[in-house]
Amino acid sequence: MGASSQGSSSQRAWTRLPALLLAAAALATLLPQGALAQSPIQISLLPPVQIVPEDESVSGIRLGVYARNRNMTGLDWGVVTHTTGDATALQIAAVNWVEGDFSGLQLGWGLGGSLANIVGGHMQGLQVGIYNGVATGQGFQWGLVNQASERMQGFQLSLVNIAEDFEGLQIGLINIIRSKERFPVLPLVNWKSN
Repeated sequence: MGASSQGSSSQRAWTRLPALLLAAAALATLLPQGALAQSPIQISLLPPVQIVPEDESVSGIRLGVYARNRNMTGLDWGVVTHTTGDATALQIAAVNWVEGDFSGLQLGWGLGGSLANIVGGHMQGLQVGIYNGVATGQGFQWGLVNQASERMQGFQLSLVNIAEDFEGLQIGLINIIRSKERFPVLPLVNWKSN
């Protein structure tokens, strides 16, 4: 295809974005009764300049330059996404930060890596970024530096992989599993099974 046809398909995709967002917001209104206590849409510049107060939860779509809420469920897109509680989401931002537990995907724009993905609790899913950090995790971390401050199960692919305790496979230039008795630091590949 020529450059003009690629440009026109890209342009069509951007013109469809508002309609997709409205459709997603409409679908969010069909959530179960318990979810209605949460807002289906959040638009934020910087807290407190946002539609939903930061101490409330969002279940639907959250868009913002810097968006902060208690819990998040759904699509989370912005420059910085910050959840002070738990999140189950597809997060696409330069920085994805969840203070509690996280389930889902943490990515950067264009489905590439973000600058940082940080989960203060348990992560279950996929993190793709320059820095990926979790307290505990189960899944896949792919970046330049991956870190699990307590325990990780799964796969880490990075230049530097660090885990206090680990069950699975690390591939990178430097791989560290601190709880491993023999050879806790290995180049290229490290692993541990319990």
